[in-house]
Amino acid sequence: MAPSSPTVAAWALGRRLREKRDQAGLTATAAAKRFGITSAYLSEFEHGKKNVGEDRLEALLDAYEFDKDEADELRVLRKEAGRRGWWSDYTGLFSDELLRFFGYEHGAESIRTYGSDIVTGLLQTEEYARALIEAGSPNLRLAEVDRRIQARLHRQNRLTGEDPLQLSTIMSEAVLYQQVGGREVLAGQLKYLGDLVEQQPGNLDIRIVPFEATGHEAMGGSIFHLMTFPSGKLPTLLWQETVTSTQVITDPMTVREYHLAYTEVTKAALDRKSSLLRIKDAYGRLRSRTTVET
Repeated sequence: MAPSSPTVAAWALGRRLREKRDQAGLTATAAAKRFGITSAYLSEFEHGKKNVGEDRLEALLDAYEFDKDEADELRVLRKEAGRRGWWSDYTGLFSDELLRFFGYEHGAESIRTYGSDIVTGLLQTEEYARALIEAGSPNLRLAEVDRRIQARLHRQNRLTGEDPLQLSTIMSEAVLYQQVGGREVLAGQLKYLGDLVEQQPGNLDIRIVPFEATGHEAMGGSIFHLMTFPSGKLPTLLWQETVTSTQVITDPMTVREYHLAYTEVTKAALDRKSSLLRIKDAYGRLRSRTTVET
């Protein structure tokens, strides 16, 4: 079972309340007027961006006629949503949207991720992460860079433990040769990836799309993550990243399109064993060139 996440709890609570409002035939505007709140406040807690107050929840439970068992479930969710996640220590350093992503990621059961340009954050070494952060934001102070790296490494705790995150990631073979941070940094990253694949076969699957692949649906697209959660009442969530923006998407049709794209990318990628050999080969080539030049 994935660990409890206040972000996921707030999202689950908001969805349940919104579904019940729809069943009651109330529009958001009508519901806000009926309960004496603004439409903006209603939208925020229905979308999991804000926790609903205890008194307000009790009024909603009564108005929407939840049965006792379901009402008790929602009270538990509200309590969980009020707790502090580790990412709350980084408020002000990251955007609210990115902090929400950390919360979803922490409470996810599985993540399928695609990114053609770089190693995904959950699998980055400290040195590789530092090189990316410094290159992407050259004006950051050293203390801020260090805190960003600290947060990234904290996220990686979900890959270990009694019930680790199930992570499947697909990346282009080009990632194995892009010298982020220089040869030594890349060499350390490649060795780390190879070691992880061998040490964590039960919850980690890394696939490489080889140079010889002729194409796939996600080629040239943005980084995206498909997250699933322990609760059967929560849908798959899509997180999309571009150079200028990040976005959480729950629209079923859009999520389905990305699911199909991921399936097609998987077909273009090497299998687990061949991907590991490709990683080791890239590492060996890099070390060999470094030794010759030295």
